[in-house]
Amino acid sequence: MAKKILIIDDDKLIAITLKRLLTHQGYDVTTAPHGLKALTFIEQSDFDLILADIKMPYMDGIEAVKKIREYLAQNHRKPIPEIFITAYAKEDIFHRALELNAAGYIEKPFDVKTLQETIKKVIERTINYN
Repeated sequence: MAKKILIIDDDKLIAITLKRLLTHQGYDVTTAPHGLKALTFIEQSDFDLILADIKMPYMDGIEAVKKIREYLAQNHRKPIPEIFITAYAKEDIFHRALELNAAGYIEKPFDVKTLQETIKKVIERTINYN
């Protein structure tokens, strides 16, 4: 069964590119343009991984991950590992993301091979952990 990935990114081009790339790799991919929509998807389905941009409108990636974690805990659902993707690695917002101890961090512009390896490593780690 294909692993399910939720991509949260307001940049349509990046979301479409990631979806095509990861679908081609055999993943089942859902995209959300912001954290509020991501929460709706989390309520409706289980995911194996979340890829979240940090800076987005309505609800940034940090707040989205916090809300998702809270929702999962309150509803006795297993945690979902997160990988943050950001172009703001040198800014304060990235340091706030680091405090969440996500499973991974990738800087934009990202190398496709690095992205694929990070995703594979996080998913394998999760499988071996459960």
